[in-house]
Amino acid sequence: MDTPEVLSTSARTVHTLPEGEPDLAAMRVWIGTLLRDLSEDVRLDVLLVCTELASNAYEHAEGPRAVRVQRHTGFVRVEVDDHTPAELPQLGKSRLGDSRGRGLTLIAKLSRCWGTREFTGGKTIWAEIDSQVV
Repeated sequence: MDTPEVLSTSARTVHTLPEGEPDLAAMRVWIGTLLRDLSEDVRLDVLLVCTELASNAYEHAEGPRAVRVQRHTGFVRVEVDDHTPAELPQLGKSRLGDSRGRGLTLIAKLSRCWGTREFTGGKTIWAEIDSQVV
């Protein structure tokens, strides 16, 4: 994976996630590099949200999978695509048991908003994280 420049406002970039075993560490390095000029608190929130979204895509859906990061004035939008359209996530619920299902709750707390969008053959789960420290 090439090391990208800092992601400027209104710029958007995409990274295809590997099939099989996820390389979440490489994804986090890629995103951290893109957003290295943001405050550490914001960057860590974005990294945690991206990790949760990508982990969910591996655990609950089929590939191919991709992560998109788009920087706006005041927030960063992250999107993760997978190719399992029928299973939209539900906040606080997991098909894997009662001890699971907290990832989206965490995403909801760290994000200003989040949601899902279906496309032919798959879905996108997205979240927007404020990039202005208050």
